Amino acid sequence: MAVLVLLSIVLVRNLKVENPGKKQLALEAFIGFLNDFFEGILGEEGKRYIPYLITVALYIGCANLIGLFGFKPPTKDLNVTAGLAVMSLVLIYYAGFRRKGAKKFLMGFAEPMPIVTPINIMEIAIRPVSLCMRLFGNVIGAFVIMELIKMIVPVIIPIPFSFYFDIFDGLIQTYVFVFLTSLFMKEQME
Repeated sequence: MAVLVLLSIVLVRNLKVENPGKKQLALEAFIGFLNDFFEGILGEEGKRYIPYLITVALYIGCANLIGLFGFKPPTKDLNVTAGLAVMSLVLIYYAGFRRKGAKKFLMGFAEPMPIVTPINIMEIAIRPVSLCMRLFGNVIGAFVIMELIKMIVPVIIPIPFSFYFDIFDGLIQTYVFVFLTSLFMKEQME
């Protein structure tokens, strides 16, 4: 968290409207890409939730990449992934409740027919468990495999595997978490 706070302070200092520097242009392009990505999924009515999704994407991405520097990734802790999943669940159902209103929101549990209401109610518990376990399982699995590789062949061989597990897999898990959150949110708002 200290690194993220420090980076945010350093990256947003001296921003200019005219003649922005390369650092500002790169930052604006990156945030613009994330904003356009989520706006493409959520549409105009979901714009208000995009800052949360960008924040979660940045946090999970940095948390997964921190393993490159020898630190324990926070997403390797079930409590962190569960907290992220619960926050996303609250936002998902808040978005649906706010968009539809109380009556339509509650009637949505009886769609497509009233007999599936118990299954739709169970989905409230299934979604955060799915988000939580998918992120946690992949991060802990990659960590265990890397530790085994380091124990068997401690020199040079772990480097390409580290690039895969720490960078590629970590960023894929970030994408999956925020993509599913935004899809669930869109589903609730429809």
